[in-house]
Amino acid sequence: MNEKHLIRISKRLARHLRHDPAGLGLTLTPDGWVNVETLLRALRAHGFAVTREQLGEVVEQNNKRRFAFDETGTRIRASQGHSVAVDLGLPDADPPAVLYHGTVSKFLDAIFHEGLRPMNRHAVHLSATTDTARTVAARRGKPVVLRADAKAMAEAGHVFQVSANGVWLTATVPPDYLTRLA
Repeated sequence: MNEKHLIRISKRLARHLRHDPAGLGLTLTPDGWVNVETLLRALRAHGFAVTREQLGEVVEQNNKRRFAFDETGTRIRASQGHSVAVDLGLPDADPPAVLYHGTVSKFLDAIFHEGLRPMNRHAVHLSATTDTARTVAARRGKPVVLRADAKAMAEAGHVFQVSANGVWLTATVPPDYLTRLA
């Protein structure tokens, strides 16, 4: 399957597994799972046919590992980034000393005034590397990378989880813990 088609499928999955399952007539379990065959039937019924093999390619080849199958391979869910209510059941985790967040300059004033907030998602997303943060931000323009003092946050009682694809999640990042990298 060509890269362009993989991206189209990935975007459709992100829309319906993270934000709008009802748009396909789907109901996610409380922890975000949906039966693979149910998803494929719903996609097909809405004019977007995807085979089980293509779905597997998207899950395995997506460089951001946005989706995962359960241990039986019969259910699928988005790894994080939901705007619909789900509890991914991620355990609390001790973060590395520093995490990173990619953004663009037009948001900096608000960020340094209010901190990082989840906006329409359930958690703030942080990266373990500057490269990942830069890549995430580049989708919106010229990237700016912020450094979050995760060690100090954890010591102050902020709670972190890490998703199946390595994205660090926390409720908020107050501005006092953020610095802009050059």
